[in-house]
Amino acid sequence: MTAMETAEFDTELSLFKYDNLEQLPPEYRDFDEAERTRRIEGALDALGDDVVILGHNYQRREIVEHADFVGDSYQLSKEAAAADAEYVVFGGVTFMAESADIITDDDQTVVLPSMEASCPMAGMAEALQVDAAWAELTAATDADVVPVTYMNSYADLKAFCAEHGGLVCTSSNAHRAFEYALDEGDKVLFLPDKHLGENTAHRLGLEEEIAEWDPWDAASADAAAVVDNDVILWDGYCQVHERFSPSHVEQVRADHEDARVVVHPECRREVVEAADVVGSTATIRETVAEADPGETWAIGTEVHLTRHLQRWHPEVNVVPLCGEACMDCNAMRQIDPNYLAWVLEELAAGRERNVVEVAPEEKKLARAALDRMLEV
Repeated sequence: MTAMETAEFDTELSLFKYDNLEQLPPEYRDFDEAERTRRIEGALDALGDDVVILGHNYQRREIVEHADFVGDSYQLSKEAAAADAEYVVFGGVTFMAESADIITDDDQTVVLPSMEASCPMAGMAEALQVDAAWAELTAATDADVVPVTYMNSYADLKAFCAEHGGLVCTSSNAHRAFEYALDEGDKVLFLPDKHLGENTAHRLGLEEEIAEWDPWDAASADAAAVVDNDVILWDGYCQVHERFSPSHVEQVRADHEDARVVVHPECRREVVEAADVVGSTATIRETVAEADPGETWAIGTEVHLTRHLQRWHPEVNVVPLCGEACMDCNAMRQIDPNYLAWVLEELAAGRERNVVEVAPEEKKLARAALDRMLEV
């Protein structure tokens, strides 16, 4: 079984954490855009300030145009926590809705329009799998290993990191999380995105101290050799960002003589090295927003953000880094806009659908890992 196949299987298993998984009712499946928009707006009028809608940068236009806030996952969770709304409808994926539930008040309810929207990369580092790896790695060294998990992970992995003295990070502050881990311990185990981990290690001058742990072939892994290094990277990745290659950078510069390239740090190391700017989705948005009219920027991230930037900044020539071959996120794709109409109409009728609620003890620990991130 490949890493992606295992991640998809783990993602399916993760859905069973929620016993309220519900499919879109048949009567909602054939709306045209006009009918859907009318019904969404009607439900929003009925709900008023009782609901806030969050739209991730990678969501399609038909979702973000109804969102009160559009941004990256942690930023959106903070907006939800600051909002005085009983219901938080998250147009994102499962781990994002979990994060929102972790940091919002207890009297706020988080709804994910489709519970099948579960990030494959998060599914590459399920807590049970990490437990086994942790036991093997820590048994192979007397050094202190501190776990750090990317925000793109499930709540139970965030809780695991808190239990073992670690923390959470975003793509913007991963370097600070690494520094914290190496100040507090001797080695860092970074999960689940090996590319963000490698790029962060290079940023800190630790490129000679990197080893990779392959959970898909743990039987043949040499734990002693892996923990001989200061930076241990879990073999996980985002299938959207791993698709980009240096040849895409070369081609876009051949097609657009003055093109500049901005990519997400979840991309492969060689793509990051070839780019002009590297940063989070917020950085990518800021880069285009601050560009001069007529500049050409090639965007190395999920294609829906590229399309948003094309609409939001028509004075800038915004192109997808890999042209027509650029991918959308197959997890985000699970939230068909008709799901948004359904959950909103149900809320307006007093019925809660697809509620995401992290278990109390897990929530407490995961919040501790997030708080530790904020401290550094």
